[in-house]
Amino acid sequence: MVDSKKSHRPNYFIIKIWIMKKNVGIWIDTHLAVVIKLSNGEHTVKTIESNIDTRVRTPGESKKYGRFDGHYITYEKNWANKKLEQTREFLKILLNEIEDCDALVLFGPSIMKTIFEKEIKNNFNLIGKLSGVFDADSMTENQMVAWVKDFYKK
Repeated sequence: MVDSKKSHRPNYFIIKIWIMKKNVGIWIDTHLAVVIKLSNGEHTVKTIESNIDTRVRTPGESKKYGRFDGHYITYEKNWANKKLEQTREFLKILLNEIEDCDALVLFGPSIMKTIFEKEIKNNFNLIGKLSGVFDADSMTENQMVAWVKDFYKK
């Protein structure tokens, strides 16, 4: 007979494993990106310079075009191609930096964050990890860290 006054205890234990997420926030501008990684209650900050030339003047250049045997070549196309290549290299470095994250948020003052958002959406490993893209003014490093911590508390 079973005594109804005894409490029934299960024969197994439920083990809860708490895995901390690797949350990343990136403040991005044309000139640099600040990568803020949050994990286990700690944060790390890494600044990456873009090396994108925004104002280029070739030494000895006086005209906005070159004349070669009746053909006119503008330097604007060369500048645009060089800037595009430098932008791609910068975004490639950032993609390598965030490949092991669980969640990602982008914020900053320039158009570079939307360009980076498009790159992330083209990457199948990162497409579901993007939590949002937000406009933000120039900030100090401490303000950036506080912004990212506040974002992930929500």
